[in-house]
Amino acid sequence: MARARTARQDGITFSASEIFQRFNANFIGRHLSEKALRRLIPYLLALFLTVLLVSTLSHFFYGKRIATDDARNHISLIADTIAANLRNADTTNPSDWQNKLAASLPAGATLDGRQVLLTDASGAVQATAPITLKRDGRALLQILGKDQPVTTFGARAGVLELTLNDGREALVTVRNIRKSQISITLLQPTDRALRKWRQQAPMGTTLLLTTGLLLLLIGASFRWLSERSDRAEAALADRQRDLDALSSASSIGLWDWNVSRGHVRVSPSMSALMGWSREKAQIPFGEIATALHPDDDLFAAVKAAVREGLEALDRTFQIRAQNGNWKTLRLQGSFRREETSNEMHLTGVVSEQNAVQSSAPGTAKQDDQLHDAIEAISEAFVLWDADNRLVMCNEKYKQFYNLGDAVVAPGTPYEKVIAEATAPIVRTRVTMNDNNSSGAHTYEAQLEDGNWLHIDERRTNDGGYVSVGTDITSLKKSQQRQLKSEEELKATITDLRHSRRELEQQKQQLVDLMEKYATEKNRAEAANRTKSEFLANVSHELRTPLNAVIGFSEIMKNGLFGPVGNPKYVEYARDIHESGKYLLEVINDVLDMSKIEAGRISLDIKPLDTGEIIDDSIRVVAPAAAERAIEVKRAGLKQLKMRADKRAVKQILLNLLSNALKFTPRDGKVTVRLTRAKGHAKITIADTGIGIPESELGKLCQPFEQVENQLTKSHRGSGLGLAISRSLVEMHGGKFEIKSTEAKGTTVICHLPLKPILVDDAEGAEGNAADDNA
Repeated sequence: MARARTARQDGITFSASEIFQRFNANFIGRHLSEKALRRLIPYLLALFLTVLLVSTLSHFFYGKRIATDDARNHISLIADTIAANLRNADTTNPSDWQNKLAASLPAGATLDGRQVLLTDASGAVQATAPITLKRDGRALLQILGKDQPVTTFGARAGVLELTLNDGREALVTVRNIRKSQISITLLQPTDRALRKWRQQAPMGTTLLLTTGLLLLLIGASFRWLSERSDRAEAALADRQRDLDALSSASSIGLWDWNVSRGHVRVSPSMSALMGWSREKAQIPFGEIATALHPDDDLFAAVKAAVREGLEALDRTFQIRAQNGNWKTLRLQGSFRREETSNEMHLTGVVSEQNAVQSSAPGTAKQDDQLHDAIEAISEAFVLWDADNRLVMCNEKYKQFYNLGDAVVAPGTPYEKVIAEATAPIVRTRVTMNDNNSSGAHTYEAQLEDGNWLHIDERRTNDGGYVSVGTDITSLKKSQQRQLKSEEELKATITDLRHSRRELEQQKQQLVDLMEKYATEKNRAEAANRTKSEFLANVSHELRTPLNAVIGFSEIMKNGLFGPVGNPKYVEYARDIHESGKYLLEVINDVLDMSKIEAGRISLDIKPLDTGEIIDDSIRVVAPAAAERAIEVKRAGLKQLKMRADKRAVKQILLNLLSNALKFTPRDGKVTVRLTRAKGHAKITIADTGIGIPESELGKLCQPFEQVENQLTKSHRGSGLGLAISRSLVEMHGGKFEIKSTEAKGTTVICHLPLKPILVDDAEGAEGNAADDNA
């Protein structure tokens, strides 16, 4: 609020960019103001959130449609492949249809819950894939339903989504095999087809919810900051009204004449002085010119003053008021040019000449009112005359400079006041308008204590100086918070874009990995299937000559056609016979394991007595146990009815008993215990053999895996007994456990369900409960 020097004002000029400046002042200032932008931002946030919601929902439903179409195309391709393979196969023998169907399946045909049904001309299901799928004599129409077109139109119907008789939704297609009486039906549950889509869908939903919550928080924060800014602006407007009240109390009108545009802004006190409507804050100069006295040409006087380079204007003129009376007014003002628009303004005060020169008793009262009005405003106010002496100041000014009442007496020289003042330390100064030629200065200053002041300094018409300082700390803080919020909003949107781009890249990488995994999985399945088929073929080819070797060696060992000349030959024949039997057992195990891995073993589920099968198995291994003085003991229930494949259960028991006898030393003991627990038949076979180290238990039940290697093992065996037993137990829907302690013995526990749940090897745990007729 220090004084500034004056200089001569330049003449009136009109730059070449005047049209653009007017457009910038009228259009942009009116339609793109700060307040308009603040109102627009919440709508932009809502629009962005709406677009994001619509995009996510579109992606959600489009992804579901793509997943369904992919499943349809995959099912159609698999059905065409199976039909083509069966078309080239010999299907005249119904008993061989199951094997023909298994041979015609492409890789991965039964993955993801897909099922293949082979039906004859009557519509009865004769073969299935997976092989463990329940066949209870139902016809195809009893499964699919009667009111559906796929069985009528076959391949022409395509892949349809049907509701099966059991209530499940499934994708179904039918292929009729030409030149035969059979047809195939391929179906897949809809929920299994859309499983990958359901796993990926939550990602987009999570992104939508996170983004929406963040935008809501940002919008709420922006709303709170906008309200704070509005309150600060309202406070500033209140201070402006205080200044208007000050000018009204002094019976002096404020005048701001835009000479370039030709309109005049007047204060309410000026409107009251002339009897004009208070709504007329801006009046065209033409309207004022028509009310002027014919002898007064105010525009010509202003034009001449600007041409001569005068800084101020003091002019008396007559004007007709609204009531028709003539009034003599005195205009005292100074010229200034706006920096932004380069437009010339004449700013000053207008007073009624008679009122100013009068010494009526009311003058003292008006001075008191003016003094009270200046004290009432919240801004710091000071007025100096042309001789640099203090005219008046209010209490805010004294507080601002820490001045006493004795120092600020009217008429005190400027130098003395400044010498006694304690000026606050200014940390930051931002010049808003600095027109040295007109003596006008407007700037914002940040004090050492962090508060902000808006200081407006202007030269009066008589050469004096007036300065007004307004506290705008709250407005500045509000603007700073708003700018910070906008920067955070921009940073957040940028982070969201980066995150979305990273998610898309990760999604593409995941898709590539899944495709590679599917390819490698198909290769591994094909290699495993080739290995199993090779072992099955080799085992089948070896059994025929082995049977001859075993038979001829038995004849030579027993001397059926007469004694052998040398006793050593009898010993050799016995060794050949035993070795052949052992090799045949190994080949049979390999063949059984290959059939299990290829899915070519079907269980014949019938009612049976588990206790009876245990007794038969013990009788089979009793001679081998007696040779080594091993006690085979029976414990638990004597009888237990259940439904299972009798041959498979007996094979499980014989394999486990043979293993127990093999690894139990002489004079040992093997215990077979039968109990019932939670709907299962629990068969426990415990021995007192050599046991297995805990670190080696993980190798067991794997095909061809043995605890001992080829250099250290002391017992014969292919390593398939436990693997076959475990596979047969799991095919019944049971559970296989092994517990062992080294040098103390091994315990094998088989949990077989009384009502078996057939397990599909391809899926790991599918099937239906068998009928409860036991």
